[in-house]
Amino acid sequence: MAKPPPRSLNVEIPADLEPTYANFALISHTPSELVIDLAQMLPNQPKIRVCSRIVMTPLNAKLMLRALQDRLSRYEKAYGEIIVPGEGDDLARAFFGGQKPSETE
Repeated sequence: MAKPPPRSLNVEIPADLEPTYANFALISHTPSELVIDLAQMLPNQPKIRVCSRIVMTPLNAKLMLRALQDRLSRYEKAYGEIIVPGEGDDLARAFFGGQKPSETE
């Protein structure tokens, strides 16, 4: 069976849409939905402020994951590999605490 041709989507982004900066995400799920709370984590601030909540089906979340993987792959080809802190590292310290001193210092 032949694949239907891809349809084009007409996506409208309002001119007055304010961007939301997020550097922290909490992800939870129910059997039918994934919930992504996007937040702003700031240095020396004890609270993390959730600024947006995204609710989507598991299928749409998986499709978004694929799209993000594709876009990050293109980004890394253009700008170099994105280095993620190691498993034992404190992510907040990695992002906001500056560089760790080397062991020889």
